Amino acid sequence: MAATASIPPSTAPAGGSEENTELSKQYDTPMGLAHTTMQALKDRIKLHYDLASDYYLSLWGEHIHHGYWATDESKSKDSKEVAQIALIQLLLSISSSVTPGSRVLDVGCGIGGTSRYLASQLGCQVTGITISGKQVEIAKRLTKAESSKTSSSSSQPSDSQPSEVQEDADGFLPLGSGKVKFIELDAEKMGDFFASDSDGFDAVWISEALSHFPNKALFFQNAHRVLRKGGKLVLADWFKAEGLGQKEFDNDIKPIEDGMLLPPLCTYPEYVGLAKDAGFSVFGGPKDISKDVSKTWDISWSLVQNPSLWAFALSQGRDGIAFLQAFRAMRRGYANGSFRYAVMAFEK
Repeated sequence: MAATASIPPSTAPAGGSEENTELSKQYDTPMGLAHTTMQALKDRIKLHYDLASDYYLSLWGEHIHHGYWATDESKSKDSKEVAQIALIQLLLSISSSVTPGSRVLDVGCGIGGTSRYLASQLGCQVTGITISGKQVEIAKRLTKAESSKTSSSSSQPSDSQPSEVQEDADGFLPLGSGKVKFIELDAEKMGDFFASDSDGFDAVWISEALSHFPNKALFFQNAHRVLRKGGKLVLADWFKAEGLGQKEFDNDIKPIEDGMLLPPLCTYPEYVGLAKDAGFSVFGGPKDISKDVSKTWDISWSLVQNPSLWAFALSQGRDGIAFLQAFRAMRRGYANGSFRYAVMAFEK
């Protein structure tokens, strides 16, 4: 399936075995409405994250991405927070691109968890971009709080109040030995937005965001454009398995696309092809880690059995409920092998 194909009308998923709770049955509804145009899809994604990001923070924490449990021991003992950091570290290891002082563009940065990690732990200069103004607001608030806490513990008397952290002339907030800033920006415009930066970024980082982009080929072209020579594109995302039949697609993938507000999912070899077409060479991966991240959705399904969250979703209409229902489809897709997760890195 071409990544730039027009988006087909949404249909209700075919039946299949699901784990229904009384709570989810109460709000059972057909999946999300059709994506009538590319811009309509982007508008719905922006609205979703504007409305739901506070809930993400309270339920899932500052890192809004999968956890990585690489061993049986980690699966039995590691918390989701430990596993989320493990995923970041895996991406660092396959890309070898982010070192102290690196300039990183974090695309689809969410509420800034990864951006803050790269700045505070590795001393990077990180620019995070997201389509959601609400996420920028939350990301800045969390960054200022972390920066204030760090600076006050090291330089102020214990009984003094931490001072308000200020942005520098370029909009960056200090964090550890690094710094970070957040910008509300449609990623499809990032090539033009950063075109005047002649130095280029050392790395473009994108985790679980590209699957939302209608024009994936344009993303790879823009990433190539904003990187310096030798810079790396570091990527983690969700995929459909290769060679799915129509029944498997209808049962497992269509509910995910509809509920998660996704244009048609790609396979990860399609991402490799788009990257090569844009001028990249493969540096690391693709590494399929589906079995090592699937626990994410067991935890997520447990966390969303909260009546207040379902009531909030119901207040947002069909998209809100379809989003929560898609959690079951994620679990089923991983179990059936039709839904995949992979990490990879490319070099300019």
